Amino acid sequence: MTTEHSLFPVQMVANWQPPENFTLPNSLRDWLLDPSSLTARLKSHGQPFRVEVLGQCIQVCDAVEANDDISAGEPVLVREVLLYCDDIPQVFARSLLPLSSLTGAQQELAHLGTQSLGQVLFNHPDLRRKKIEVAVFDQDSSVANLANYLALKNTPQALWGRRSVFVLDDKPLMVAEIFLPNAIAYQK
Repeated sequence: MTTEHSLFPVQMVANWQPPENFTLPNSLRDWLLDPSSLTARLKSHGQPFRVEVLGQCIQVCDAVEANDDISAGEPVLVREVLLYCDDIPQVFARSLLPLSSLTGAQQELAHLGTQSLGQVLFNHPDLRRKKIEVAVFDQDSSVANLANYLALKNTPQALWGRRSVFVLDDKPLMVAEIFLPNAIAYQK
């Protein structure tokens, strides 16, 4: 399945690091390092919550996004979405789902439409989340360009994000989430 918005793919070239390598404000730290569902947390802060799909397509995993669980050159389903709360874009999310992981019950993950991936994942009792890595995106990044396109605050504010590999039935997938300029996560 291939659907595309004019912004797709945004991609994310970043220097992902362990969170302890950064000095994070407490409120932001709480959002970045929270191991629970970001979807559930956003929903608790305001309604309506919605997902806008920017695009979804099959491509090979880039070397910059490869990790211990997903190899460079491996075919993956890439899904990019915006998460809205109170009609304000809160998060840009990019997911890499190896085609080898989209078998059995996990085939449903390739057909989510406007359903949140997190909502589906966190309903599985055997879901395992590996370490959280953090990155900062400056105003020249592709994610900042997305924020500008969405007419969000055009400030020199750095954008923060996190990524994790999730394992479901011994099948890995990676999710990166970047908090956009007007996100609740930046509010004190």
